[in-house]
Amino acid sequence: MTVSSRQNIRSSARIFLATAATALVLAVPAYADGHTAAFSDMEFDAEVNLNASELIGSRVYVSEMDMSDGMLPPENEREWDDIGEIHEVVLTRAGDVGSVIVDVGGFLGIGEREVAIDMSQLQFVSDGEDADEYFIVVRASVAGVEDAPEYRGANMEMEADTDMRDADERVRLTAPAVTREGYEPAEIEQLTAEMLTGARVYSAADEDIGEVGELLLTDEGMIDRAVIDVGGFLGLGEHHVAVTMEELTILQNDGDLRVYIDATQETLEAQPEYEG
Repeated sequence: MTVSSRQNIRSSARIFLATAATALVLAVPAYADGHTAAFSDMEFDAEVNLNASELIGSRVYVSEMDMSDGMLPPENEREWDDIGEIHEVVLTRAGDVGSVIVDVGGFLGIGEREVAIDMSQLQFVSDGEDADEYFIVVRASVAGVEDAPEYRGANMEMEADTDMRDADERVRLTAPAVTREGYEPAEIEQLTAEMLTGARVYSAADEDIGEVGELLLTDEGMIDRAVIDVGGFLGLGEHHVAVTMEELTILQNDGDLRVYIDATQETLEAQPEYEG
């Protein structure tokens, strides 16, 4: 090998090493960017940010007053009711706060239970100069809290809960929270079998799905369950489902009754049939 050939080899090696070193330097930031994109340079701002841990244990109040401006009204104008405290915060898979779960009970005879309140319905009413001084108020009435559906948590195993099953192995439903202009919730104690028999039954979406065919009474003569006739034509091929009164929401207006259940015609037809 000549001297000239050895010099050419050394020169090529130096060029290769320099090129490789440059590529490595350029690749390091790209590698770092690709592995740190999930992290943000966040600085907590108490004016706009809130830790979920701060919500846990917070008291929740209801008021029919609009508190959307976030200002605390004079004490003599605070017609608020303390309904309970937040004990859980539920997130969506996208990372958004969906609802807070509130333990309500211990006031006006309402039994203790859990209800879900959409995060967007919480109003933070200032109670001082500091950002962490506030009341959590929801625009609602006490009656609205009483009628709110019970939260069914992720750990509730409906199939294993015998208290939620009827003798015919039918899983009970939860009464839907529905309202209709001009109608008021009916008191079960004030209804008679004659008034309910033949009443139309609607889904929570206000779809007509059947009618109350008959009522089952207790030994004391109280209404125990309602048999809903679903589907069929002219009485033929109907599917009969017996549901408890706790599963129904009944609205009335001058004697007109509308019965609501949290199910569609298809889901009721899939329920075990009542064979009385």
